[in-house]
Amino acid sequence: MVRQATGKVLEVGVGTGKNLPYYSHDSDVCGIDFSPRMLAKAKGRAADSGAHIQLMEMDVQALDFADNSFDSVLTSCVFCSVPDPVQGLKEIRRVLKPGGQLFMLEHMRSERPLIGKLMDWLNFMPVHLYGANINRRTLDNIREAGFTDVESTNAWSDIVKRIRVVND
Repeated sequence: MVRQATGKVLEVGVGTGKNLPYYSHDSDVCGIDFSPRMLAKAKGRAADSGAHIQLMEMDVQALDFADNSFDSVLTSCVFCSVPDPVQGLKEIRRVLKPGGQLFMLEHMRSERPLIGKLMDWLNFMPVHLYGANINRRTLDNIREAGFTDVESTNAWSDIVKRIRVVND
């Protein structure tokens, strides 16, 4: 997924930088995270990657970038913990150039009736333990944010998905 993100790339929720070694040497990447402690850990991986990587403390719900700033945006397991996921996705849409692509690897609520209900019922535990929702309807949130060209494939059951969005 990282290799598909080309041009000027925004990685939202860069965390400790686990994706950074996979960017090509000619990549121009801006990695953001709301946690300064995570960013401190990512600095070493950024230095070792060979790509041009800038790390910034920032919240996806209020991006400090001009409209149409990025060719690609990448997220991996981020939108389970964004307090207002639709607002975060609207901000991504705003900073992503027309024709730009959003690549996501996200876990979400199963659409299978029994499993989905179980995830709803158990959601309070991971939310209180580490701030992640296991029952987000991320594909619905993407569309609510205004994206229309959305493709998804199951990576694990119907809970973990690879998502590709083209900004229109």
